[in-house]
Amino acid sequence: MNYFHYVDNKLWCENIPVAEVAKAVGTPFYLYSHRTLERHFKVFDSAFDDIPHIICFSAKANSNAAILKIFINEGSGMDIVSGGELYRVLKAGADSRKIVYSGVGKREEEIRYALESDILMFNVESSQELEVINACAGKMDRVARISLRVNPDVDPMTHPHISTGMKENKFGINIEKSLDEYRHARKLDHIEIIGVDCHIGSQITEISPFIDALDRLKELISSLRNEGISIKYLDLGGGLGITYDNETPPHPQDYAKAIMDRIRDIDCTFIFEPGRVIVGNAGILISEVLYTKTNADKRFVVVDAGMNDLARPSLYDSYHKIQPVELKERADILSDVVGPICESSDYIARGRVIPELERGELIAVMSAGAYGFSMSSNYNSRPRSPEVLVRGGEFYVIRSGENQADLTRGENIPDFLQ
Repeated sequence: MNYFHYVDNKLWCENIPVAEVAKAVGTPFYLYSHRTLERHFKVFDSAFDDIPHIICFSAKANSNAAILKIFINEGSGMDIVSGGELYRVLKAGADSRKIVYSGVGKREEEIRYALESDILMFNVESSQELEVINACAGKMDRVARISLRVNPDVDPMTHPHISTGMKENKFGINIEKSLDEYRHARKLDHIEIIGVDCHIGSQITEISPFIDALDRLKELISSLRNEGISIKYLDLGGGLGITYDNETPPHPQDYAKAIMDRIRDIDCTFIFEPGRVIVGNAGILISEVLYTKTNADKRFVVVDAGMNDLARPSLYDSYHKIQPVELKERADILSDVVGPICESSDYIARGRVIPELERGELIAVMSAGAYGFSMSSNYNSRPRSPEVLVRGGEFYVIRSGENQADLTRGENIPDFLQ
C-alpha cells in the first residue's frame, strides 16, 4: 500500500497535490511519501518479531540521507557495498555495529575505513578478498568480523541482470568450496568468523528460490558447527520483489512465515537486507510532457525525464506504470514515452497503451523509489533532479536539483590549453 492517490481527479501524495510540488520545484523530480516509507519498513520488520533479527536496509536502492534517516530512526541497520555508502549511512546516523559490507570489489582503503568504523561484519566474496581483509586488519592491530557470501547456485527466476546467486554470476563463493574457505579463514590471525551470508538476486516474486537457498545454507551451517566453527549470524540478503505491473510477489508476512518455518532450529541472529520492497512503491518520478509527435504512424510522447534520470527501462526493459497527474476524459492511444537523451534506448515506455497526453501536462512514473535517483547520471550534461519528501501536508526538498555550474565542478583546463 502507498499514499499516492487521486482527489477530484488530481494526483496527491499524502495530503498535498503533486502539481503543487511541481510548481515549486520544477520538473523532473523524485517524490517520496514519508508515511509509505515508514509503513513499509514497519511491516517488514514486524513480520520477523518472533525471531532475533536485524533489518539492514540496502542502501544502494535509495541512498538519500533523509530516506536513510527514516529507517535508522526505526532501528534499521544498513547493507552497504562501497566506502561511499559507508560514509553516507554513518553521516545519516547509522549504528556501525548494524552495518554489513557486501560487494565483490572492496578496495583496501574502503576495508580500512570499515575497520576503523567498527562495522558488524564484512560479507566476503572471494579468497583473495579474505586475505586482503586479514592483512589490513593485521596492520591496524584489529580483528575483522566476517561472513562468507555463499553462492548457492539457485535460480531466482528474475531478470538475468539482477540474478546474483547462480554459478555464472560474479558474486560470492561457490557453496561446494565454501567449507574449505571457512576452514582457511579460521587459521587467519586477524579474522573472526561470525556468520554466513547469501543473496540470490533482486525483484524476486516467488518464495521458493529463497527456501531453496535457505535449505542449502542450513546444511552448510550444520557442517561448520560440526567442525567447531561458530556461526552467530545468518544473513539471508534481500531481493523480495514488488508490483510494477502484473506481478504478485508475496506479502512480507507470507515471506517471513515461510522463512521462519524453516529456521526455528537454527540458533543465530538473522539479518535481512530489504531494499526495493521498502522504497520501490514509496517514490515516483514526476515529468512534464514537452512535445508529442507522430513518425510513420507511431506516436511519441517526449517528456523532460530521460534515461539519465531513470535508467531501469533502458537497462532492463523494466516496466513502470505511467499515470497522468490530472485525470480527464480522453482516448487511450498506443505510444512510446521517450526522453530528451540522444540515444534510441532513452525511453520510459515502448508500445504502451496510455491516455492521449498533451504538451505541458504532468505525468507520474510510478514505482520509482528504488534504483531511480541512485542510478541517475549527468549523461548529455543534464543536471540531476531534485528529490522531495512529503510528510502529511508538508513537503521538504531533501536533495536540491543540480544547476549547470554543478556539471563542471571539479574539472580543470590545464594552463597549456589556455
